[in-house]
Amino acid sequence: MKLSRLVAFSSSLLFGAVIALTGAATANAAPSVDYVALGDSYSSGVGSGSYISSSGSCKRSTLAYPSLWAAAHSPSSFAFTACSGAVTGDVTANQLGPLNSSTDLVSISVGGNDAGFADVMTTCVLQSETTCLNRIAAARSYVDTTLPGKLNSVYDAISAKAPSAHVVVLGYPRFYKIGGSCIVGLSEKVRTAINGAADYLNAATAKRAADHGFSFGDVAAKFSGHEICSGSAWLHSLNLLNIGESYHPLAAGQSGGYLPVLNALD
Repeated sequence: MKLSRLVAFSSSLLFGAVIALTGAATANAAPSVDYVALGDSYSSGVGSGSYISSSGSCKRSTLAYPSLWAAAHSPSSFAFTACSGAVTGDVTANQLGPLNSSTDLVSISVGGNDAGFADVMTTCVLQSETTCLNRIAAARSYVDTTLPGKLNSVYDAISAKAPSAHVVVLGYPRFYKIGGSCIVGLSEKVRTAINGAADYLNAATAKRAADHGFSFGDVAAKFSGHEICSGSAWLHSLNLLNIGESYHPLAAGQSGGYLPVLNALD
């Protein structure tokens, strides 16, 4: 083989090898992700501490699952608009600004405040068992009659603004380990009813999410063994020194309960 042909042949092999290597590297590179985290206090991270000062009363935390996911995955953009106390109308009115046609991933937890979560717990802690059970029944009725339409409005708005996004809807944990270590406080009957109401809310939310083509992340299994009265709780019980953090996940609940579910569905 002449030298010129040998050089050309060698160059072509080298060029092919470079293309193959760079092509493989490109194929194996993690795709860039534009991530937006919406929702209520369970998404903002109330109860986990380390609140971002600029978030004010929304109490967004660096230890909340959206922040932890972003720190681990380095998305190309991350917008964190979840806010303590948010109901469905607050999400549509105040949180959807970062969504656009380039958004790849959206996470959200919402509906608990619409159904009266805070009032249910206040009623059950301060009033009689009968009054508590009646208030839980009223919350379940709301989940049947009114909440589905409100969730539809939020989910429709997300789809309209971010039509290409994968949307992960996160549920709520059960609060209590039945037959656990708590010997004072609410009765087992009330604790069971509160857990049942959480399951009821999750089932309704999962149905609405599925009907919109969204993924639903059930966190109850991850919190199993770490409920209040378990002896290893990932949830605050009643906190008289900081009422707002009562019945919200600790940092361990965000990292051990919520984050793995988002990771499995992102």
